[in-house]
Amino acid sequence: MRFFVPLFLVGILFPAILAKQFTKCELSQLLKDIDGYGGIALPELICTMFHTSGYDTQAIVENNESTEYGLFQISNKLWCKSSQVPQSRNICDISCDKFLDDDITDDIMCAKKILDIKGIDYW
Repeated sequence: MRFFVPLFLVGILFPAILAKQFTKCELSQLLKDIDGYGGIALPELICTMFHTSGYDTQAIVENNESTEYGLFQISNKLWCKSSQVPQSRNICDISCDKFLDDDITDDIMCAKKILDIKGIDYW
């Protein structure tokens, strides 16, 4: 039993270490290089992210035929690979799980591809 309690606590706390709930100011700072990308102003992008994920890197939304991951709610139907949709086009060439950690570098790279192909209307 003594071994189980620390292991249980690690299991609960480990996901919290990987997740990040950003503030609007933190995201504005991190995303300043994307301001104007695809004709989208940073405030519009920040607002969109709030309404899609609540600035939570571990946000997951399941829809009828797909799941959306992370800050940008990137779908496994087209943009990333998951076991749920093995036939995904995986345009961003990345595992969907990578959008659930606190390193948003890969999220930004994929979001730029989405903006290039679909524009802000994707969200």
